Amino acid sequence: PAAAGEASVCGNANAWTGCAENTGSGVDIGGTKHKSDSSGDNNSGDNYSSDDEADADDDTCPSPRPCYEVGMREDHPAVTLSDLASFTPAKPNLSGEPDGVGVVGMPTNIVARAGTHEIPGTLFEYDVVVRFTPSAFRFDYGDGSSRTTSTGGSSWEALGQTEFTPTATSHVYADRGTYDVSVTVLYSPAVSFGDGWIDIPGTVAAMTGGYGVRVVEVHTALVDKTCIENPAGPGC
Repeated sequence: PAAAGEASVCGNANAWTGCAENTGSGVDIGGTKHKSDSSGDNNSGDNYSSDDEADADDDTCPSPRPCYEVGMREDHPAVTLSDLASFTPAKPNLSGEPDGVGVVGMPTNIVARAGTHEIPGTLFEYDVVVRFTPSAFRFDYGDGSSRTTSTGGSSWEALGQTEFTPTATSHVYADRGTYDVSVTVLYSPAVSFGDGWIDIPGTVAAMTGGYGVRVVEVHTALVDKTCIENPAGPGC
């Protein structure tokens, strides 16, 4: 092997070369020491092998590969966001409470659901797995207001709150009308070529829209009969 600070070259006299093969249940490592071909008594018996019984004609590795340091992780091509264009993360689910309804001046709770997921595929002719992890949620409430949070939110019941109380993702509408709500999830990607995860700088967006919220006004009135008893009564 090369001395500290020196680079070894495959095939050089007195150089060690090796290979590692992943069998799926373990890693087989082999190596061969190459001696000089010069004749003389000094070389007698100096042809070493990782297996004393191995035939001199046997290949050290299943297939030829460049010289490398045993135990070092194999280099892979650098990956950028643009390289992941063929990997599309899942769109978030979008809901609200009350379901599809809001009240002027009171919080309407909007909830988005998205989770970490993995997509297998091929990149640069390598088998690869791309992992998408939600890092931010951008809510557009349809009235010109928006909010970016680190959470997709939860129902009032899951939060242990009463209805029409503020949450991290709720919104208060000032006017009556029907509003189209959407949410965009920003995913942080990572890739694995089978030997560990590599974080990719940047985020990938996935958007869900089309959730309509009808915002109404609520007025209180004293009546002497219910709407069942008097369907034409105030507020019925």
